[in-house]
Amino acid sequence: MSNIRTIDMRFIDDVFDMGGGYVLDFSDRTFAAFFAEELNIDITEQQYYRDGTSKAKRLRCFLQIVDKATLVRTLKALWNYREAIRQRTNEQDKVVNAHGRFLDLLNRIQGTQPAAAPVAPAVPKPAFNRELISQLKADLLALAALAPQPRGFAYEKFLKKLFDAFGLEARQAFRLHGEQIDGSFQLGHETYLLEAKWQGAPIGAADLHVFEGKIGEKAAWARGLFVSDSGFTAEGIAAFGRGKSLICMSGLDLYDLLNREIPLNHVLERKVRHAAETGAPFVQVRDLFP
Repeated sequence: MSNIRTIDMRFIDDVFDMGGGYVLDFSDRTFAAFFAEELNIDITEQQYYRDGTSKAKRLRCFLQIVDKATLVRTLKALWNYREAIRQRTNEQDKVVNAHGRFLDLLNRIQGTQPAAAPVAPAVPKPAFNRELISQLKADLLALAALAPQPRGFAYEKFLKKLFDAFGLEARQAFRLHGEQIDGSFQLGHETYLLEAKWQGAPIGAADLHVFEGKIGEKAAWARGLFVSDSGFTAEGIAAFGRGKSLICMSGLDLYDLLNREIPLNHVLERKVRHAAETGAPFVQVRDLFP
């Protein structure tokens, strides 16, 4: 059974400017960010693409299948965003009696009794598992207190847990003909090999060249991610050069993405794009996400 009557959905279309597949002034990126930040919901989950890929079609599908508490919370958040736009632009409301009709819609949604044997509402997938992210941040900070040898193994396990948390299909360390690879993961349709180091000094060009050599001996489509808790020297990055098959991530990057609740896959995608556009293997998270 649908949450919203057809006539009410027409009102929602009007009040949130959903003509042509749009929703208010959202882009695809800001639409996903709004749901993640304001509602802790992943609106890019596949179940919302049932009727099409546009923002409007995803929103209509979402509103029809989620539980009523989530439905009301979402409508209120969208309404507040809409009103913030109108106040900023000093624009008159184009929908007649919009606020009153909106409040009436909320009352009817909240007061409607469920039909007999209703279909179980969809449970929205959280954009962030805040409990897990908090634990990962604590685990990262705790690594500093360990002795070097156990810290190396704990670091690898931490990274696998981190990558798994964001659906990146991580594998732990493996050996090929005596060669140590610290792990691998999937990003989109690409396979990335992982090199992870925790040492006092930042990584220079030599270690980067060694890892690049390992990648070069694998399949032509293999890529690499070098994670260094202590970061990388500017001289080393410059000497390593551009146009390589790897990207780099520092310990500060890991802390920033966990502290700011930025999904790891989005961080890696931004790093990959930056490398493709500039040739540079390393850029900090705080520069990618100001």
